[in-house]
Amino acid sequence: MSICPKGKISKARRDKRRANWKMSAPNLVKCSKCGSLMMPHRVCKNCGSYSQKEIISVK
Repeated sequence: MSICPKGKISKARRDKRRANWKMSAPNLVKCSKCGSLMMPHRVCKNCGSYSQKEIISVK
């Protein structure tokens, strides 16, 4: 058995609730080694370092 809805919820009321589901811009910080923008707590794609240590050798 499933739950019975108590009454019809209009499309406008439903859509008002969903209006706040917005995508947010990604948070970017400057790399401490090369200064390029990167996502925090991740290896820099430009220089391959994390916390000023080289993790990936970039050609």
